[in-house]
Amino acid sequence: MDKVAVSPYNPLLKGTKVVVYDSTLRDGEQTPGVAFSPEQKVAIARMLDDAGVHQIEAGFPAVSENEVRTIKEISSLGLKADILALSRVMKGDIDAAVDAGVDMVLLFVGTSEIHLRYKMKKTREEVLAMTADALDHCKARGVPASVSAEDTTRTDLEFLMQFYRHSEANGAVRVGVTDTLGCATPEAITDLVSRASREVRVPVALHLHNDFGLATANAIAGVKAGAAAVTTTVNGIGERAGNVPLEQFAVALKYLYGTDIGIDCTKMKALSDYVCAASGLHKPRNQPLVGTNVFAHESGIHVAAILNCPMTYESIPPEAVGNERHIIMGKKTGVNYVKARLEEMRVQATDQQAIEICRRIKELGEKKGRVSNAEFNAIVAQVIPTTSL
Repeated sequence: MDKVAVSPYNPLLKGTKVVVYDSTLRDGEQTPGVAFSPEQKVAIARMLDDAGVHQIEAGFPAVSENEVRTIKEISSLGLKADILALSRVMKGDIDAAVDAGVDMVLLFVGTSEIHLRYKMKKTREEVLAMTADALDHCKARGVPASVSAEDTTRTDLEFLMQFYRHSEANGAVRVGVTDTLGCATPEAITDLVSRASREVRVPVALHLHNDFGLATANAIAGVKAGAAAVTTTVNGIGERAGNVPLEQFAVALKYLYGTDIGIDCTKMKALSDYVCAASGLHKPRNQPLVGTNVFAHESGIHVAAILNCPMTYESIPPEAVGNERHIIMGKKTGVNYVKARLEEMRVQATDQQAIEICRRIKELGEKKGRVSNAEFNAIVAQVIPTTSL
């Protein structure tokens, strides 16, 4: 594998321990129009486990009986990852999750004034009582539970801290900071995690949405502030603009911050491709790290440099994330790449012939964009008629 050449000015977070609990099978499936089959869910769970994901949120049992059956099947696979399920602070939801064999129940309840008034139609006192009852029921059923404050980032700060202290006192093993609308900045997440970490001794988790494109930045900020667990989804899929992308979070921690959290980053491209196909969602060519264009080069100046040293235009090698390098031919192709290709093909050409081949590639590229290998071979045969390809 080629060397890594990221910025030397990046701060290091060596020794930081972070649990990734991936929600591709739950929040990811809440992407409008997406419904994984049970077989696809099992396959994704196996791939996540194979990549070293620590915890897998397998679903929301309250959705349907079929959902319960699928979660139960995933729970019985014997994976190394812990299997989690989402639950409202309701006994029926908790029972469904426990009966599906999960290792932890993820309780959530709205805490912002907007949610209390228009969604929950409950007072703060009622929400605290409901949370205590739910945690008591989890203890009675013998399953640990985390508690997340839905819409954390728009919740009154003093009530939020009261909610966290109350949850810990009633047995929560983890409390969650949830940016439900993705409307908080890294500074806000830093402050909230720092404050929560001072209020409770149990780990603080993050569930962050990407409405303003800040999910990954917020996750990193939260980890720096002391968050011990982060929700991700493959390709960042999920409600509205989605969530923290697993591949971006794990790879950024490893290569930008010097922290290996045990995720096999070389499995990211395969995971990304499978989830993309199973979900039916389009993946942009320029999707960070796992898109086909991320390690693709066409500009003659760039390609010439890449041929000498890939680190000139790649901070990490494509193999680090299971991707591949592509040299694209088109209107920006340079003669140095043409000469390199001819040498690979063991085709002898004069400088003038190489320049003419390059001119024709550019001309064709201007008309259609990308020039294929077959079209390149045809151009070579036209310029050097004695060539047998």
